[in-house]
This record gives sequence, C-alpha cells and structure tokens, in this order.
Amino acid sequence: MLLIEELEGRGCQVLFSDRPMSHDPHDQLVLHIRGALAEYERILISDRMRRGRLAKLRAGQLVPWSRPPYGYQVDPAHPPDPARVQLDAITSVMVQQIFAFYLEPQATLYQVAARLTAARVPTPSGKERWTPPTIRNILTNPTYTGTTYANRTREVDARQRKSALGPLGRGKSYIRREAEDWIAIPMPALVTREIFAQVQAKLQQNQRQASRTNHQHAYLLRALVSCGHCHRSVVARALSNGYHY
Repeated sequence: MLLIEELEGRGCQVLFSDRPMSHDPHDQLVLHIRGALAEYERILISDRMRRGRLAKLRAGQLVPWSRPPYGYQVDPAHPPDPARVQLDAITSVMVQQIFAFYLEPQATLYQVAARLTAARVPTPSGKERWTPPTIRNILTNPTYTGTTYANRTREVDARQRKSALGPLGRGKSYIRREAEDWIAIPMPALVTREIFAQVQAKLQQNQRQASRTNHQHAYLLRALVSCGHCHRSVVARALSNGYHY
C-alpha cells in the first residue's frame, strides 16, 4: 500500500493484470484486504523459514554462516553440510600463526596486522592490508576451538552510529542471545581451548591498558565530532607535559 501511494503521488498509474482497480470505495477496500493478506502471508513464510532453519541447525544439517570462517572450506557439492567442512591447507596455518603471534610478549593487534601486511599475506577478503579489527575477529572466534555456534545473536533496532556525520546504517543491529539459546555445531579444531583462553585474557588486559580507554579526562564532545572529509570519529589525547590534542 505504501508503494502504491508513492507511485500515485508521483503521477504513476498502477494497473493490475488480474483484476482492474478503480478509485471506487469497494475496489479500494478489496485492495487494502489484498495488501493485508499479502503482508500476513509474508510474515508466515518468514516464520516458517526461520523455524525450518533452526530445526536443521539443531539436527546438525546446516552450517550457521553464509561464508566459511577464515581457515575453513566447504564442500562445493554440499556447502551447507557441516560434516563436510574441512581445514584449508594454507589459511588454517595462518590462523594458528596469528594466535601464536599475538601470544608473543608485548605483541598487540596492530603489530600482528602490520606483520601480516609486511609479509604480503592476503586478508580473509583478499585485500593486501590487515587491520586490528580483522585480527580481533579471528582471535575471538570460538569456531577455531572446534565448536561453532548458531542462533547467537538477534536483530534489534540500531542505537548508535559509527560517526557523528554518518547515518545509522540500515537501522538494524545485533545483540547476543543468552548462552542457553545457542546451538553448538562441531567443527575441525585449529587451536586448543587453553590457547584460546590465554588469547582472550590478553585481549581483555590490553583493552584495559589501551590509551583510548580514557577514564581521566572528560571530553565534552566525545563521540560527537567527526572529520568532514572521511567521516571518521575524531579522537583526543592528553600528553604528560600538559598538552592536549
């Protein structure tokens, strides 16, 4: 109904091939009823697809991602089958190397990313430059311990934007569900649970010590100022000699 109103508001005539519609009140009532039924059927189809997907996930018949994580490959003939997921001969070794790099003394996400970029290792998306968020996503992915989880998040309305000058995106975000709602699916393991736990502990420690974790200076325009050229958020810092930027 919204689409029809938009078209007619711009001078476009909407014609139905199965049943001509006029501005007669009876025809308009039938049109509204058809629109309501179509919306109801769309919701039913969406719900049936959701419940069918959850049933396949619980039965271990479907992988929970549209693209396999970095280090894994699916069977081209049966891509949704979790039993046919295998380790990639090259990228799986890189995943293990990333965990080893980060566990080195004084290593940071930025240093690991710079190290891979200097070695010209392609990123998971095939690009040349690695970024700290990409490294963090790999290091925090529990799939590498031998178990991947489906139904971990649910969709909600977006509440914040990446930049003060940027939009809220498509208006949707994702939050984590309770752990009892997750669906565990076994996968080939790349790292031990002990190594994974050590990495998570170091990530938390480094985050607490990061210079951007500021609890001392009250910046009045925090998260409200962005660059007019690249639209990225502007950051502030205070040096020990009293200068503020």
